[in-house]
Order: sequence, then structure tokens, then C-alpha cells
Amino acid sequence: MSEEKLILREKRGFVVLLSLNRPKQHNALSKALLETLGEAIEECWHDPDVRVMMITGKGPSFCAGADLKERSQMPEDQVARFVSKIRSTFGMLQDMPKPVIALINGGAFGGGLEMALACDMRLAAEGATMGLTETSLGIIPGAGGTQRLPRVVGVARAKELIFTARRVDAREAHALGLVNAVTPKDRLLETGWSMAETIAKNGPIALAMAKEAINRGSEVDLATGLAIEARCYDVIVPTEDRLEGLAAFKEKREPCYKGR
Repeated sequence: MSEEKLILREKRGFVVLLSLNRPKQHNALSKALLETLGEAIEECWHDPDVRVMMITGKGPSFCAGADLKERSQMPEDQVARFVSKIRSTFGMLQDMPKPVIALINGGAFGGGLEMALACDMRLAAEGATMGLTETSLGIIPGAGGTQRLPRVVGVARAKELIFTARRVDAREAHALGLVNAVTPKDRLLETGWSMAETIAKNGPIALAMAKEAINRGSEVDLATGLAIEARCYDVIVPTEDRLEGLAAFKEKREPCYKGR
């Protein structure tokens, strides 16, 4: 398979769907796939016509994590660089000034679940399973799992899941708060597009600042968090979008945001 097809890209309006395209390998993260994914994320980051991004996997799996067959053949120094690249790529998902939604269509294990955890929201198909299974391989989650999972499901639950390397199905993941919703498998993409298009109707600067305020504020004490919120609000005050939102409300019409 040629490198340019490792990531499939579909765009509708202001929403882009990126699909990992190594279905026979359960979308395991090879060096080539990771590099292509990073380039696709960066392109979406800087494209003003992209306001929401979604990630899913082709075939029966979302992402099986790192390609362990490929990694077993890497010298030790290359392994370290590869893991560092995974961390930085997932960090881009977390820091992207646009909402990112993971559509977990099937198995999401190890780095696959860590990638989903770096997204802002997660939707799962019925029958999908997921877990941070690294301790069963004699390692630990190394691309954010030990930090992001406790922030999503709580410390005690995260320790349980990581210590046991246990896999959970979509319904249990929803009960734990690990995913936002569970849908029939054949409706996952439809549900994702609908949610993303609803989000994309809102002001892009407001979305960026809301994400910034939540991400940064959730890591600090309340007083500091409120100061971060105020700083983000101040960014919005002089924008054309804020005035457009007020005008649209007054005129009882849909706003037309420009991201300015």
C-alpha cells in the first residue's frame, strides 16, 4: 500500500474525517502510518476551512497500538525516537485548537486507546473493545495513557484497568465515562458526522478558546482556572464572530461565523 493512502481523508463542509488505513494490520501504528497521520493532523490544524476533525479506523479495528512486529526489529535508539514521535503526535491532537472526535469502530488497545484519549470526545460502536494492555507485555502506557486515563475515569479505575491490562467493551467504557456515547456499529459514522457538524456551526474562535480553557483549567486550582477562562474570554471580545453571534440572535437567524 502506498504511503499516501495510509490515511484516508473525507471532508464535508467544515468537518474532516481521517481514517487509519491498515485494516489487515488492525491499523497498528507503523513508522509510515504515524508519519502520515502527523502530517494529516498538522494540515487540519492550519486549515481555516477545517473546524472539527474526526479519527476512525478502516476495517474491524480502530487501532491496535504500535506495530510491535516492526518495533521488534528496531534498534533501541530507534524505539525511543518512535515512542517520542507517538507522544508528540498525540500531543497535537490534545493541543489542536479545534475539537477532535475519536470514532472507535472496533478494537482500541495500547497506543490505539491512548490516541483516542488524546481526542476531546470518544464515540464507540457497539461491540468495540478497548484497553491499556501494556503491562501484560512488560511495559507501561508510554504515550499519555497513565496521565490521560486517570483524568477521564478517575485514579482508582485507571489503576485497575492499567494494572490488570483488562479490556472493556463499549457499554462498560460508557459506564466508566471513557466514551461519550455508544451507537450501533452501522450508525457510528452517521452519529459522528452529525455531532461534528453540530459543533462546526458554532464560532471557531469560541471553540478554540473553550477547548483551551477546559484543557488548561482542569489541570490547576479553581482560582487559576477562572483566570484562564477570563483570559480566553478576552480573546473573543474584539472578534467579528462575537458581534455576528449577537446580531444573529437579535435577528433570529443562523449565524455565519468567519473565524475572525
